Amino acid sequence: MTKAEIITKIAEETGIAKKDVSTAVESFMEVIRTSLSQDKENVYLRGFGTFHVKRRAKKTARNISKNTTLVIEAHDFPAFKPSKSFIEKMK
Repeated sequence: MTKAEIITKIAEETGIAKKDVSTAVESFMEVIRTSLSQDKENVYLRGFGTFHVKRRAKKTARNISKNTTLVIEAHDFPAFKPSKSFIEKMK
C-alpha cells in the first residue's frame, strides 16, 4: 500500500478532504522523522508499535571486485518494533 492509497482510504472512511488528510499524514511522518533523527527520541504508538533508533557499530568491509577493504563508520538507523497486540492480530 502506498502513501497515496493510505490517504485515499482515510479520506473515504472519514469524509475528510484528501488535501487535509494528506497534510495530516505528511505532518505525522515529519514528527516521527524529526523525533528520531534530531531529538533521538523513541515514538510509542500504543497498540501499534514503537519507532526507535538503533546503533550500528563501526566495522570493516571488503570490496571484492577491487580487492580493497573499507571502514564503515558507526551510524544510527531507524527501526520499528510492532506491539504485542499488533503481532497477535497478524497471527
